[in-house]
Amino acid sequence: MLRNRQAQPEAVRAMTDVIRHRGPDDEGIYTDGRCGIGMRRLSIIDLSTGHQPISNEDGSVWVVFNGEIYNYQELRQDLIARGHQFRTNSDTETIVHLYEENGADGLARLRGMFAFCIWDANKRKIFIARDRFGKKPLYYANTSEGFFFGSELKCLRVADVPLELDRDALKLYFQFGYIADPYSPFKAVHKLMPGCWIECSADGEVKQGRYWRLPPFGEHNRTGLTREETCEKIRELFDESVRIRMIADVPLGAFLSGGIDSSLVVASMALQSKAPVKTFSIGFEEAAYNELYYARLVAKKYNTEHHDIVVRPDSVGLIQKLVRHYDEPFGDSSAIPTYIVSDFAV
Repeated sequence: MLRNRQAQPEAVRAMTDVIRHRGPDDEGIYTDGRCGIGMRRLSIIDLSTGHQPISNEDGSVWVVFNGEIYNYQELRQDLIARGHQFRTNSDTETIVHLYEENGADGLARLRGMFAFCIWDANKRKIFIARDRFGKKPLYYANTSEGFFFGSELKCLRVADVPLELDRDALKLYFQFGYIADPYSPFKAVHKLMPGCWIECSADGEVKQGRYWRLPPFGEHNRTGLTREETCEKIRELFDESVRIRMIADVPLGAFLSGGIDSSLVVASMALQSKAPVKTFSIGFEEAAYNELYYARLVAKKYNTEHHDIVVRPDSVGLIQKLVRHYDEPFGDSSAIPTYIVSDFAV
C-alpha cells in the first residue's frame, strides 16, 4: 500500500521473484491503485484452479495466502449455505468469503498455519494476519513511502525499506539465539505477532488486534478426568490433529528422526493412512549423533516407505546458503540437518 503513487506490477514482481524458492509452481500479481499484492505458490490443494491472488464474486476483495487451512471444507460448506459462491476448490478462497462474512472475527474460526493479506477495495484497506503460533512468517514495515509486507526480509529489501540495524534486536539474538517477535534485525521492519492482525487504510491509519492467545494454566483448566481418560483424550486430539494435516492433492511424507515427536507423528499417520507413509531420515558417521537405528525401528514397525542416507555435511559450505534463506541471525545448529533432510526428501 503506497502513500502517494500507484502500485506497479513490475515492482510487486520484483518482490516475489526473490522468494521464488518458496513457491516454484506458480506466481500471481494484482494491483489496484496504490495497492499491489503478489504471490509465489507451492501447490498443495486444488492444483489446477487454486491460482492466486483469488477474489470474491465481484472482485472487491482479494487475497494472497501462504499456508494451509485444515478445516476449509467445513467452513466452505457453511459459507455456501450463507449464499457465498465459490469458483475453486482451494482453501485460499475460503479466506476471502470468511472475511466477507465475519471480518477480523473470522480469524478465530480458522484452523491451520497461515500468513495472508487481504485487499478490501471498497474500504481501500489491506488486512494482514498470522496464525496462532506464528508457524508462517510475516514481516511488515510501515514507512513514509507506504506499508510493505512479505514472507521474508528479502521482499522488503527489494522495496527499498530502510535497513538501519536495531541494536536492541541484536541483544535479543545474543540472549536467546534468535530474534524474538515482533523484532527484526532492522528498526523499520517488524514481525507480525502470532495470533494477531493489522489493518492499514489508504491514508496510512493502522489498527492492530489480537484474535487468540495461549490460555493461562490454572485451576480453572482442570477437567476432572481420570488419568486414563486424560490419556485417551490426548490420543484423540493428537490423532485428529495429524489427520487434518494429511489433506492434500500431492503425495505426503514425514521426517523421521527416531525421536519421540516424529515417531508419534509417523505412527498416527500410518494408522490413519490406507497407503504406506513415506518417511525420510538422515544419519551421521559419528555414533553419538546417528539415530538411524531408532528411525528404522519405527519405519519397520509401521511398514513405511522409508528412505535414509548417511551424510557428512559440509557445514561451513552450507552457512552461506542458510544465511541467505534465514535473512537474520539464527543460532540453532539444527538448521543444518533440517536443511539436509529437506533437500533429501525433495
